Amino acid sequence: MKVSIVDYGAGNVQSLEFALNRLGVRGILTAEKEIIMNSDKVIFPGVGEASTAMEKLKSTGLDKVIPNLKQPFLGICLGMQLLCNNSEEGNTQGLNIFSCDVRKFTNKLKVPQMGWNIIKNLKGPLYEKIENSYVYLVHSYYVPVIKSTISVTDYGLEYSSAIQKDNFFGVQFHPEKSSKVGSSILKNFLNL
Repeated sequence: MKVSIVDYGAGNVQSLEFALNRLGVRGILTAEKEIIMNSDKVIFPGVGEASTAMEKLKSTGLDKVIPNLKQPFLGICLGMQLLCNNSEEGNTQGLNIFSCDVRKFTNKLKVPQMGWNIIKNLKGPLYEKIENSYVYLVHSYYVPVIKSTISVTDYGLEYSSAIQKDNFFGVQFHPEKSSKVGSSILKNFLNL
């Protein structure tokens, strides 16, 4: 199986590579359009700042490639947020795959939300044989609950901890840092 990890000069790549290796898969870190288009699966890792990440995607032409991919695609954290229309982080235009805007948590909440929190109301193939579980999160911005929401988390408000539309999946949490449940979610993605 050929799994591409989108290289945009940031992201939590090493932890993701280790998590994939534990599942018997070697990910290829790349910004090469041809490699990504010809992969069986594509993962867009998270950690970084929205406008900087989008500039990198534009400079490599991946901003035009990603929305047209047909294979299973997983955006993690920032990678999920950039699948949306717009982010309040740097007023950044996203990839317009999900029709929603990414918002910043209010000043009433400690940001970033960092640590373990529960995902619930699980739907879809990403969560096959998985029940409400604790996962690891680090983020100051969130995707509201939308039609494409496949799990929610509470942090002062209920927000999308995962979304899905066609072949595109996004998770706000870090499956590569979420112990056994995270490993199971990655495995489900690889089995799509």
